[in-house]
Amino acid sequence: MKNFRSLKGVVPIIPTPFTKEEEIDEESLRNLVDFAVSAGVEAACLPAYASEFYKLTDEEKLRVVKIAVDQAAGRIEIIGQSNHASLKLAINLAQANVAAGADVISLAVPRIFNLPESSIEEYLGEFMQSIPNTPVLLQDFNPGGQSISVEMICNLMNKHTNFKYLKLEEPLCAPKFKEIMDATKGNIGLFEGWGGLYMLELIPTGITGVMPGLGVSDILQKVFCLRKAGDNDKAMRLFEKVMPQIFFSLQNMELFHYAEKELLMARGILNNSYVRKASYTPDPATASYIRELNQNILELVGEGVMQ
Repeated sequence: MKNFRSLKGVVPIIPTPFTKEEEIDEESLRNLVDFAVSAGVEAACLPAYASEFYKLTDEEKLRVVKIAVDQAAGRIEIIGQSNHASLKLAINLAQANVAAGADVISLAVPRIFNLPESSIEEYLGEFMQSIPNTPVLLQDFNPGGQSISVEMICNLMNKHTNFKYLKLEEPLCAPKFKEIMDATKGNIGLFEGWGGLYMLELIPTGITGVMPGLGVSDILQKVFCLRKAGDNDKAMRLFEKVMPQIFFSLQNMELFHYAEKELLMARGILNNSYVRKASYTPDPATASYIRELNQNILELVGEGVMQ
């Protein structure tokens, strides 16, 4: 197994920046990686749902990982997301990401159509078997449905030693997280997704970390550390100030892309908020409210709360 720093804390998803012509903006992507380093996190992931991975060619997916690995230069771990509905193509992408220097490989459970759990287990098992010396993080994003079962998680863990992490994105999942921890004896690190919206609920259960958007990652890293240290009042007060932005933007995934890039632009990290079409075009009232929410984030950072 490849030597790597164990993932923990906040692991942000890096968005894919585009030019006006909807081409990948390499210079801006390098700036985003540098911001992740400055946020005090230990790792970052791309290209995931929050990176518009589903609008990228396989060549582009590999390219953004290569750029991120090069720019990180060992300062943080890079998780190469290797999603594809085709197992064969997911494996090809994962192996290419490993060759490009990705420290961990992430894979979303294929949820385009309903599949029996046996088919999903076969898909995930063969995927992990194809990169046996690289740690794997599985993500199950299944809006409106249940995530993979505890039984399947244990089966995969027992068969594949490189299955190290699991990211779930469903509400009210503290009991399931606790069940997974007990069943796996803590050998699978659990991450909460969905922008970090449920992190205060789940940190006391013993989760390994959170995988939010990049724009608020430095703030949520502070929240995570405060909560883990038992400084619950400070953690709650800080989280309360950033929660409206997270909650509003996550009403729609395409709205999230726009709001996230607008926030990064407001923070001086991106120079535009271009999103590949098809995309969400906010009405004037929505755009104005996003600017207001983002201004609150700027004021929060300016208050010195990150010290």
